[in-house]
Amino acid sequence: MLSKKEQQLLDALASRADAEGVEIVTVEVVGAKKAPTIRVYIDTPDGVSFDELSAAQVWINEIMDELDPFPGAYTLEVSSPGIDRPLRTPEHFARFVGETAVVKTTSPLDGRSAFTGTIARVEGDAVELDVDGAIVPIPVSAIKRAHLKGAIDFSS
Repeated sequence: MLSKKEQQLLDALASRADAEGVEIVTVEVVGAKKAPTIRVYIDTPDGVSFDELSAAQVWINEIMDELDPFPGAYTLEVSSPGIDRPLRTPEHFARFVGETAVVKTTSPLDGRSAFTGTIARVEGDAVELDVDGAIVPIPVSAIKRAHLKGAIDFSS
């Protein structure tokens, strides 16, 4: 799911994040190679406030300065995962059983590489999605990218 560089950055941030009481949901490197953007998505059990984002920006920036992950300039963005929260680990999927997820696989499974369905359960290293009434097991290792499909209730 993560590129080698993204995994290196995530690993470098993980121990400090634990000490800060923050989960690194995922890391993305996007944009031009000469001036990429590093996006770090954080979460806490109580959600993410502006103060938590500001505090995390400081220590994440310190670690990035030490690592110097790219020659030249890069942009660092620290954000909450938002309504379309990325899903990366079996634990992420297990936490959101019953929610709708969008999953893209690295190669087709039964002729298909994009799935939208309800997370039914996580069994070992596979996520089981209920896609239109059929349970589809997807190995976590085969997932290229996944996120919750956010829904907003305007009725209240």
